[in-house]
Amino acid sequence: MIKTQSTHVAIAAVAFVIGLLGLGVILKSAAIDVKSMERTVTVKGLAEMEVEADTVIWPLQFSDADNDLEKLVERIEQKNDAVIAFLKLHGFDDNEISRGAQSIVDKQAREYGVENQQFRYIARANITVYSSQPSKVQNALAKVSQLAKQGIAIVQDSYETRIEYLFTGLNDVKPAMVQEATEKAREVAIKFAKDSQSQLGKIKTARQGQFSISNRDSNTPQLKKVRVVTSVEYYLSD
Repeated sequence: MIKTQSTHVAIAAVAFVIGLLGLGVILKSAAIDVKSMERTVTVKGLAEMEVEADTVIWPLQFSDADNDLEKLVERIEQKNDAVIAFLKLHGFDDNEISRGAQSIVDKQAREYGVENQQFRYIARANITVYSSQPSKVQNALAKVSQLAKQGIAIVQDSYETRIEYLFTGLNDVKPAMVQEATEKAREVAIKFAKDSQSQLGKIKTARQGQFSISNRDSNTPQLKKVRVVTSVEYYLSD
């Protein structure tokens, strides 16, 4: 009697397990069918905007040479004062001007010096302008030759002295640009749905790309191009 009851329990347990396995297969098949019936389209929308730089960094670098170190230092200080006076004459305030570190090289102190050098000491000085008015830099650049008449040659063709124009108002234009990019993506999705004889449904997923800021062209670095691309996935229905 006990043996018969154990047999019935075992059979019931096996039947239960088989039932669960069968249910799993059915659910999995149903999930696959639902997924295969899901139709979506992914589109991209681009938004671009041209803006003017609102910040400028202008490094001014100049050098001098002499065999008398004391005279060289004195002359470099005079040139520093002359450059600052020039900048103030063209509208820059004290808080926009900063003096950089000066460097002096003693050529005779080098291990591998070059003979017959005209000057033993070479000094280099830096002054940096950091301003929220790029137009003032443009105006001063057009008149920088006035410093040359005072014996001050401003270095303008090196990477260290490259003028940098920045746009810091990205947060102010982000909302409008994201909206524009999303609207353009929807326009593309609507056209796709129409061409495929479908109806455009709700958004399934949306991803905002990185904002990029670049020069509009190499000749006008003060003009910037802001760009963003959004990617949106929509449901489609018949």
